[in-house]
Amino acid sequence: MRIRDISLAPSGKDKIEWIKSYTPVLSLIEKDFAERKPLKGLNIAMSIHLEAKTAYLAMILKAAGANVHVTGCNPLSTQDDVAAALASEGFEVNAVNGASESEYREDLKATLSCCPHLIIDDGGDFISLLHSECRDYGKRLIGGCEETTTGVHRLRAREAEGLLDYIMIDINDAECKHLFDNRYGTGQSVFDAIMNNTNLIIAGKKVVIAGYGWCGKGAAMRAKGLGARVIVTEINPVRAIEAVMDGFDVMSMEAAASAGDIFITVTGCKDVITKKHMSVMKNGVLLANAGHFDVEINKRDLEELAVEKRRRKPHIDGYILPDGRILNLLAEGRLVNLASGNGHPAEIMDMSFSLQAKCLEYLYENRDSLEKKVYDVPGKIDMEVATLKAASLGATLDVLTPQQIKYLSSHD
Repeated sequence: MRIRDISLAPSGKDKIEWIKSYTPVLSLIEKDFAERKPLKGLNIAMSIHLEAKTAYLAMILKAAGANVHVTGCNPLSTQDDVAAALASEGFEVNAVNGASESEYREDLKATLSCCPHLIIDDGGDFISLLHSECRDYGKRLIGGCEETTTGVHRLRAREAEGLLDYIMIDINDAECKHLFDNRYGTGQSVFDAIMNNTNLIIAGKKVVIAGYGWCGKGAAMRAKGLGARVIVTEINPVRAIEAVMDGFDVMSMEAAASAGDIFITVTGCKDVITKKHMSVMKNGVLLANAGHFDVEINKRDLEELAVEKRRRKPHIDGYILPDGRILNLLAEGRLVNLASGNGHPAEIMDMSFSLQAKCLEYLYENRDSLEKKVYDVPGKIDMEVATLKAASLGATLDVLTPQQIKYLSSHD
């Protein structure tokens, strides 16, 4: 067990109780799991941004009968009071906000040392360790679920090379995940964090969004809604056309670098913003990343360009260049919405974490018939979560008649 301070637990419990009020689908799953105990006796290890919504998911898995071991998936996104709240409820927790890279890695290993039957991964760090120095901890591992785009990329690459030793489910590409979590969740939470940390206006500024996937679409949509002039950078011509038709300017990062006031990277790739871009940026720009790893904004280049680095506000480091310009890096280049904010809204994570819970149950029940590869979320689970969520929002659906079903399935 490694947490900051157990006395922080009351604050963390308040956060979790608040979240429960706004996650109706998870609440239904919790009730069902508590009655059936579908994961009874299993060890589950979670590496995911450790905040209130994650904590509630851990509690639901415990209600299902599992022994749940929890750590973070980013050294800056762990909320110490939430970690303490889980520890006070008997969970094994290894996570501290601000952990060094070595401490973070040791927390991952300590969590895996329970030799889990199932895992929840976010970014692929668990899977990486289980295929390298922590192979012994995977001796009874069936598989697990991967939450985010970056982790799925790593899984698919491992699978393509024949190097995946476990069954994994791709949560990220489920309709109930990427259409809402990546788009509406990222869009809102990124600007929540930027505005709360800077106390600056978005309206009138030029916001450069690097990457027009679902996360980029959400960020661009919110920036436009806040009155910004939006520039998109892309490598994919189809997404570039989509961005243009959505009303945004599309240009290379090299061209956008001197125009932007706020830069948000959401590509999942490295070196999106480098020295050549930083060299021409305006004084006072904000540099924010919303991709999983802190590699999209090249921090080494920033260090090399600067003659001084100064902490200007919590979560904001100013890099002072030889000519006096200051480039402001938010949240050390880590996920700005979690490293310096509260992450996605509760109502959004209600869907994503419902998928996690149901897919772990599915994986365990079907373990003998599944191969060691990456699977999509079963359509039945995706639609079940969507149906419950739609009902919670007051939406009523039409139902096809038998004649309509026959018509749609006919070739005549």
